[in-house]
Amino acid sequence: MFVLGAALGSFLCCQARRLRRRELHQKPLGSRSVCPHCRHQLRWYENIPIVSWLTLRGRCRYCHKPIGLAEILSELGTALAFLIVAVVFLQSIGATPTAGADLFGVFEPNTIFPELRISHWAIFIGTLTLVLLLIFLAVYDGLYGELPVLFLTLSIICAIIISILRYWTLFSGISFYWGPIILTLISAAILGGTYLLLYLISKGHWVGDGDWLLALAIGIGLSSPWLSFMALLIANLLAVVVMLPSAIRHKSHQIHFGPFLVAAFILTYALSFPLTNLVPIH
Repeated sequence: MFVLGAALGSFLCCQARRLRRRELHQKPLGSRSVCPHCRHQLRWYENIPIVSWLTLRGRCRYCHKPIGLAEILSELGTALAFLIVAVVFLQSIGATPTAGADLFGVFEPNTIFPELRISHWAIFIGTLTLVLLLIFLAVYDGLYGELPVLFLTLSIICAIIISILRYWTLFSGISFYWGPIILTLISAAILGGTYLLLYLISKGHWVGDGDWLLALAIGIGLSSPWLSFMALLIANLLAVVVMLPSAIRHKSHQIHFGPFLVAAFILTYALSFPLTNLVPIH
């Protein structure tokens, strides 16, 4: 999961740059990865996630200009996020893989996780998809200070689907129960409503118009008021620690909250099972 996340993180950062160039009607970079400065096409050993960036010390081998932190942060962040989602999933079902067993039971049927249904795997894959969408938005916002509407919409839809799947998995065969739905709405209101209020009060000077939609998707994905409140605290704490010195120095009042909201979501999700059993399967 860590290696897969690193590879997809590298892909996300590359696609964020390509999308920006298309939006600005600039010449495409080509089909393969290139240095953003000298346009030299990278070889396979210069494009290994995390390893190549560390080996080259964040600089191009040819023009020696800095590549930037976006690549390594995207690769490492996605790798850790995938690992966290996998660990939480295993914790939530109260099981670990048995020695020699195939995870999907292809070679040894009924030897691993026999209690799992398709909906459990759908929640797992849906959560990974939501993580990819959120990290793409974090990278794009960190690089360009904008949040593409299409990916905001997809992240909200994905979060809603995960919530529906979670509800169906937990309460299938039980009479209709409003509790989880109300908690999900409160969770969305805590995060999305807070940033919408900040946007309206400041008229866009404190946060951007897309931040509240990103926060809305995260709130729906967490589906817990307590977890949303924790994510809100973590996001703002990270923003203060990282961005306040720069904001004071440049007398700027607007902070791109996208990367901090996504980082807060991943950190909160990592604590979700021990705190509230976010995805209880039993």
